[in-house]
Amino acid sequence: MGFNIGNFFKNLKSHFLSDVAIDLGTCTTLIYVHGRGIVLNEPTVVAVDIKSKKCVAVGEEAKRMLGKTPEDIKAIRPMKDGVIADFEMVELLLRSFIEKIQQKKLFTRPRVIICVPSGITEVEKRAVRDSVEAAGAREVYLVSEPIAAAIGINLPVHLPQGNMIIDIGGGTTEIAVIALSGIVTNNSIRVAGDEMDDAIVQYIKKNYNLIIGEQTAEEIKIAIGNAFPTEEEKTMEVRGRDLVKGIPKTIKITSHEVREAIQEPLSMIIEAVRSTLEKTPPELAADIVNSGIYMAGGGSLLRGIDTLIREETNLPVTVAEQPNKAVVYGAGKILEDMQKYEKVIFTLKRE
Repeated sequence: MGFNIGNFFKNLKSHFLSDVAIDLGTCTTLIYVHGRGIVLNEPTVVAVDIKSKKCVAVGEEAKRMLGKTPEDIKAIRPMKDGVIADFEMVELLLRSFIEKIQQKKLFTRPRVIICVPSGITEVEKRAVRDSVEAAGAREVYLVSEPIAAAIGINLPVHLPQGNMIIDIGGGTTEIAVIALSGIVTNNSIRVAGDEMDDAIVQYIKKNYNLIIGEQTAEEIKIAIGNAFPTEEEKTMEVRGRDLVKGIPKTIKITSHEVREAIQEPLSMIIEAVRSTLEKTPPELAADIVNSGIYMAGGGSLLRGIDTLIREETNLPVTVAEQPNKAVVYGAGKILEDMQKYEKVIFTLKRE
């Protein structure tokens, strides 16, 4: 077998320069590396030493520290409602993640595609770009989450036909009708998984005088939460602090109660779906009747949420195979063929 100089340089390039696609979510960050696929899937949490401002832990390790840290360590979720709440911490988090995935220390600064909610402002977009650049990126490209999700689940976004997608994340719910590589109508609301967790915390506090943490609320939602009545009602033991006596206490909660607790955030999502459908041009609405609604994002894993939307809209609803990875898969596809998808990428001009 002869030596192929073309392949040599191709391999060399893949060693030195790996472009990266990032889905920087409120709850979870996923990173896709050109040619390697998804290499990181960790919670968007960072723990820092308050005195030295040094990073103690990121991702899964930092998430386990939430609500359990001593005075000198702070565990933070630096993203809120899909946007950056703490610029410094996001930079620290991204830098740690990018260092974690770089196999060699010889890397040049990568090009990065990052997914952002469709409803964010120019200022918020700049904050994302600046954070990613500060974390070590050479060039930063932005792509709307609903478009990335649609590409990730293989919808024909470039055709003149309507595709409707609902992406329920941790901080935002994105609802968009896409045609010809653009968003025709969209609705981005800051009601999603986090609001459901918060609603569970408030429900248990009000009905049982028990205080629980966000992580416990999330566990309840995942274990027994549902959006639509099912034949089988599940129960779960929940531990927390008694509001009256101040001592630890255990209660039992049913899936029916969890459904009651998350009723409000769910009805806000349904309302946003309805208003997006109302704004959709008739030709595209006709396409949606045939193709139905597609669902992505971690919030789509809530049991019965597809049934609830189907009942409310009378349209077929399909949940993506791996809904929580749809956005990063889409960003990865854009990364692999940037020429093909140039219409969906946007860069921000320097001031």
